[in-house]
Amino acid sequence: MVEIIPAILSKSVEDLNEKIEKVRPYVSMVHIDMMDNKFVPNKTLEADEIPSLVETLDYEFHWMYEEPEPYLGRFPDSLHLVNVEVLNPDRWQKMKALVRRIGIAINPPTPFSALEPYLDETDEFLVMSVNPGFSKQKYIPGVEEKIKELRKIKPDANIEVDGGIGVDTAPRAVAAGANKLGAASAIFSHDNIKEAIDNILLSIGG
Repeated sequence: MVEIIPAILSKSVEDLNEKIEKVRPYVSMVHIDMMDNKFVPNKTLEADEIPSLVETLDYEFHWMYEEPEPYLGRFPDSLHLVNVEVLNPDRWQKMKALVRRIGIAINPPTPFSALEPYLDETDEFLVMSVNPGFSKQKYIPGVEEKIKELRKIKPDANIEVDGGIGVDTAPRAVAAGANKLGAASAIFSHDNIKEAIDNILLSIGG
């Protein structure tokens, strides 16, 4: 089964809380983008500004940070996704020791070979289908080769695709091997949140 995960990029506590409340009745997990204005050219809420999160949902944090280590432990029960572009094997082991659930993200320009040292280290992967930093970007079809390769090597892994996901692109990502879809503007720009989520599910035969 493919899971639709609302992706939230917030610069204020009010916006974060409002978006969580909008999707809470319809999903089990929410994706929170964290940006430091260094690794990507945009900045979100600081980690210490994140309020107590609604306990009825599961959360994943995508750390688009050059140095995410000081913040991972603030959300011990969540899934943490760190970009392979900032990793080396020693740093990865130190990050793994900080949290219970951790996975790896990869950006569109980065070759698949960057993932190879970590393929046996986690079953959680995020393939970015836009260059991270801003919402409302167009899906990059070329990342599908990475998704296919990852699914071939890791048949039981969670492979999420995030960026430009909507009714037109979700079927492509799923056909390539994704079983989790992060969607932002396709959900939050819609007047009816439930309908937006249902439309994506219908597009993939859900």
